[in-house]
Amino acid sequence: MASLDNLKPVAEQPHSGHTLVEDALAIIIGTLMVSFGVVMLRQVGALTGGTAGMAFLAHYISHVSFGTAFFIINLPFYYLSIRRMGWQFTLKTFAAVALVSVFSDLHPLFVHFDHLQPFYATLFANVIMGIGFIVLFRHKASLGGVNILALFLQDKYGIRAGKFQMGVDCCIVLASLFVVSYEMLIASILGAVIVNLIIAMNHRPGRYSV
Repeated sequence: MASLDNLKPVAEQPHSGHTLVEDALAIIIGTLMVSFGVVMLRQVGALTGGTAGMAFLAHYISHVSFGTAFFIINLPFYYLSIRRMGWQFTLKTFAAVALVSVFSDLHPLFVHFDHLQPFYATLFANVIMGIGFIVLFRHKASLGGVNILALFLQDKYGIRAGKFQMGVDCCIVLASLFVVSYEMLIASILGAVIVNLIIAMNHRPGRYSV
């Protein structure tokens, strides 16, 4: 769901100095924000890129819940995560993916939107998700998936991670032409740009001392 160039420094930076409690709270807060953005996107029929985009497509096509699809699609990537990122990163990422899967199905039990302007809701949902990503990244966690595969292919075969991610996102966009409206497709693309801008501005190597 986020740019590969922004994921790599997370796994390589030294220990952040955060306590276990701080990491746990941050993962809960970050996943609450991301999952709330997911609920808004789902409400208006929009989508995003990466593994979450695949989960949205599965949800729109088969009507399986987004949370279930997101959790299942991520499962094959954890082996690569262990090899590329290590156990600590992988366990935090597994927890984050599981929480997003659960929270995205729980939010509608407590929050109901009577009306959302689709274009605005898509853009604002991506702002919320971008902030959630920053919280997760600062505590050495992610939402894994395609990002991890791209980094693995880059290390193993020299395939540029950013180009691979772009290719995957292009495939998701093309596939989404059959399941979302053109308006929502344009809004989804703009939303993905917003997410990556938020991450690019707030998550760079050396920007923070911890």
